[in-house]
Amino acid sequence: MKLQVQSIHFDADRKLIDFIQRKLDKLHTFYDRVVDGEVFLRLNNEGIENKTVEIKLRVPGSLLFATEKARSFEEATGLAATALQMQLRKFKTKIRNGRS
Repeated sequence: MKLQVQSIHFDADRKLIDFIQRKLDKLHTFYDRVVDGEVFLRLNNEGIENKTVEIKLRVPGSLLFATEKARSFEEATGLAATALQMQLRKFKTKIRNGRS
């Protein structure tokens, strides 16, 4: 999947970007028509869970979105990917039921 990663006010490590790419590539197993995605990485100044990951996925006819905060970008990415898995399953079911 074509993925655009933007880190706000810092430079993301190549290992982090590769981790995000691998994690989101697995979403193809739930719905193989994902067009592309955008990931925004932010550092917040409040509290322990100060890393925010926002993910937008474009699928034909819709835009799926997930935001998660955690102690690390990897953890937040995992949480957001799980949320997107559920959204993709619901979207796929909706498409299937709409056409039947």
